[in-house]
Parts: sequence; C-alpha cells; structure tokens
Amino acid sequence: MRSLSAYGGTLMSAICAVTLLSGPFPSRADTPNPLAELVDAAAQRLQVADDVAASKWLTTAPIEDPARVQQQLTALVAAAQADHLDADYVRRVFTDQIGATEAAEHYRFAQWKLDPAAAPAAAPGLAVSRARIDGFNHVMLTQIGLRWEQLHAPDCDARLDEATRDVSVARQLDPFYRQALTAATREYCSG
Repeated sequence: MRSLSAYGGTLMSAICAVTLLSGPFPSRADTPNPLAELVDAAAQRLQVADDVAASKWLTTAPIEDPARVQQQLTALVAAAQADHLDADYVRRVFTDQIGATEAAEHYRFAQWKLDPAAAPAAAPGLAVSRARIDGFNHVMLTQIGLRWEQLHAPDCDARLDEATRDVSVARQLDPFYRQALTAATREYCSG
C-alpha cells in the first residue's frame, strides 16, 4: 500500500489547487481553536459534494461508489499506519466524512428531481472533484496527526462544537450542510 505521501505530483497538484481555491480559515486571533483547520478542511471537503453530485447527475452515475470508497479508506488507513496514527480511528473518521458527503449528494439529487430547472447544466469533471477530495483527505489526515492530543483531550467536545460553529459561519453553510458537518465530525473526540 502507498501512503498519501507516495502519490507524488498528482497529490501535490490537488493540494495546491485546494490551497489556492479554498483560502484561509478566518480564525479568532485571541483564542485560536486547535481543531479549526481540521474542521474547516472537513467542511470544504463536504462542499465538493455539490460538484460531484452535478457531475454524477449529468452522467447518470450512481451516487454510491463502493470501489472508490474502499480505495479511499485503504489509502487513508495505510497513510495513517505510515504516520503511526490509530488506523481504526482514521477509518471511523473518514467513514463518517464519506457518509456525510454521500448524504449531501443525495440531498442535491432530491432537490434537482423536485425542481428540474435548478439542475446543473454543466459540472467539473469527476476526476477534478476527486482530486480536490484527495487533497482535503491529505490535509485532514495531516491535521489529525498534528492535533492528536487535542482530539483526545477532555475539552475536545467543547472545542469541536466551537470549531464547527465557527466554520459553519465562516463558510456560510446552510442548515443541511451544518448537519452534514456535524455528522462528518462526530467521531473526532471518540479517541
């Protein structure tokens, strides 16, 4: 298995694109939350679901892609092991993230089915969106490693709630995406 660092040029391109497109998370200078960057990356990864859903809608591809999910989880677990992180924890966190992303895609499909005029006429290619997702996966895994102590600290739940609220406001997430972000991050403090 290859760790995420072994993806080379493709991953670096995706990370550069993610960095350039996403912009920094506006954090509060007086009390920076150590989980803010992790939660922000999770939110941005969720937001890619709109482009993925549009691509799948236009190509009539199914939302669920078990082979892609398995590929992602296998790569992330291998990278976690290479970085000496708890592989089961990483699997749980990313399983929730993927589930929330699939829910967002279903949500968009339902909207477009009920209002065909709102359906997209164009979308980025699926490969482009997946490269962005891979970049966010790498950022998230890096943040998990950097924030391991905070993710297992007694105040993790409070910091996670605060980061989720702050990111939701900063990213202007609607109620559905706020709920999806909460679902995507629910295992962060489960250690």
